[in-house]
Amino acid sequence: MSDDAIKQVLGLLYQEDTLRVLAALVLNGDPEESGLDKDATRRALDRLERGGLAVQEDDGRWRARRERFRELLHATAKPVPAASPEEKVLQSFLVEGRLRAIPSKRDKQLIVLNYVAQVFEPGIRYSEKEVNVALRAFHDDYAALRRYLVDDRLLSRENNVYWRSGGSVEA
Repeated sequence: MSDDAIKQVLGLLYQEDTLRVLAALVLNGDPEESGLDKDATRRALDRLERGGLAVQEDDGRWRARRERFRELLHATAKPVPAASPEEKVLQSFLVEGRLRAIPSKRDKQLIVLNYVAQVFEPGIRYSEKEVNVALRAFHDDYAALRRYLVDDRLLSRENNVYWRSGGSVEA
């Protein structure tokens, strides 16, 4: 469907006679209720039919084709970009920002841990209490998350002071 189809429908809605006839079809089901004379009503119905906004049934009655708006919306909708494999893993394990479970499969676990590690700024030192508070926002077993992050060298630890030492960095 082209931009021309959208322009055609918008043009029909802008014209007072076609808008009145379409409104009468939608509200009463009778185009004669538009207040226009028979010839003007017939011309408006012809234009509405060409634009896909009205159709004449087998019994001669007219009806509004509201589905035309849906057709135009679908034709102009931008495709949803495909989620990357990492995004799919995160979508399956995160609910409203919290982990519903710590993945047991190593590759998925690394994706989740990399995501969690992003809350720590590179170059900043954190106390164990600060790390626990940040990790508790993701999962109740913050000690396990902390241990995984250290074991996988995403966080480093010395004398109960932690800093980010790995993971991806936003450019």
